[in-house]
Amino acid sequence: MYRRLAPDKLIASLVRLEGRIKERFADASLSRVCAELTEIARQTEQRAKEIARPNFALRGLVLLLLGLGVTLLFVVGHRLLISKTTSDDLFSTLQGIDSGFNILVLMGAALYFLMSLEERIKRRRALKALHELRSIVHVIDMHQLTKDPSAEVLTRQATASSPKRTLSAFELVRYLDYCSEMLSLTAKVAVLYAQSFPDPVVTEVVNDIERSASGLSQKIWQKIAIEQTAIDRLQNARAAWSNIE
Repeated sequence: MYRRLAPDKLIASLVRLEGRIKERFADASLSRVCAELTEIARQTEQRAKEIARPNFALRGLVLLLLGLGVTLLFVVGHRLLISKTTSDDLFSTLQGIDSGFNILVLMGAALYFLMSLEERIKRRRALKALHELRSIVHVIDMHQLTKDPSAEVLTRQATASSPKRTLSAFELVRYLDYCSEMLSLTAKVAVLYAQSFPDPVVTEVVNDIERSASGLSQKIWQKIAIEQTAIDRLQNARAAWSNIE
């Protein structure tokens, strides 16, 4: 029960997060990004199930082609044996053996191609879907990029091109925390593909998305720590001033 990610629980967490963002920042586009991520998570649940499901039609076609190839190989081998027993020409016999060896090599290559065809189709579908999640990670990062801590903003004089600071210290911390939570949930959505289709290439891409999300989240928490330090200093200063009065 606790050894696999439950897609429905993950979607429920995203829906709850979307509601929290809307309640706190009704006009912010961050809630729309979260809504898009929620929709992708719903699609991921279905896609992951489809990727994990065996493709019986394709497997049947592969078995049919393999059967035809084995039959062809048997016919060619039979003719080579007949040719060897009815002909005394050594050159013709060697030529027939060389042709048979080439057929075996081609059959081996075709066998490998057909046996890995289903896996490669599933991998391509998973990688295409993971590209959406990789893009979402950077979209979330763009939304928090200009949300600078107050300590950094107050030490410099704003210019005409400086981003407008409309959030209070508390709201800024909440906004950054929501971004960090969205990054974490995005990585969890990506894990659903590796969980349903444990392919080495897919797993490596999932790990790369998780590393990117984790690195960006660490930067966000550095901002939160700076902002929280500024809040604590302001509260301490107010408390000290109250004691003086």
